[in-house]
Amino acid sequence: MPSRLKASALSRFVWLILVLWTLDLLIKWVITQQFNYAERLNILPFFDLMLVHNHGAAFSLLASQPGWQRWFFSITALVISIWLAMWLRRTPKTQTLLGFSLSLVLAGALGNLVDRVMNGYVVDYLLVYYPPYYFPAFNLADSVIFIGVVGLFIDFWKTEKAAKRDS
Repeated sequence: MPSRLKASALSRFVWLILVLWTLDLLIKWVITQQFNYAERLNILPFFDLMLVHNHGAAFSLLASQPGWQRWFFSITALVISIWLAMWLRRTPKTQTLLGFSLSLVLAGALGNLVDRVMNGYVVDYLLVYYPPYYFPAFNLADSVIFIGVVGLFIDFWKTEKAAKRDS
């Protein structure tokens, strides 16, 4: 393995990416095998498991389109995944928060990419609500992308704050 890759955040977090990616696909497979479409299983007064298919992007953006969005979002996710992997490879192993956050976003992007290419839609199964308010159904991949983006904002804020302090 080249020394640059050994010293990168990608080498440090590749295990996390693979575990989350695999776990996401495994959970989606189990839910698909155990639930009928739109079937709900109440877990808590504000939380259900529910099998739904999202043909669009976040919050079902463009879901009602005739099918072109499948390939548009697939190509977009592939390009973003390649870009994230390159960014991780260039990120020093010592930048823990940045590497961790990028890894979460990459794992989630890959999970939803596989779904979209294989099925034409993303399998969602987590439903959070407080009647009459319902948050759109989501999945593990969406969750780790969200956490990763929050981590990126925190990392950028801390880096900017340190840069201002040092100047």
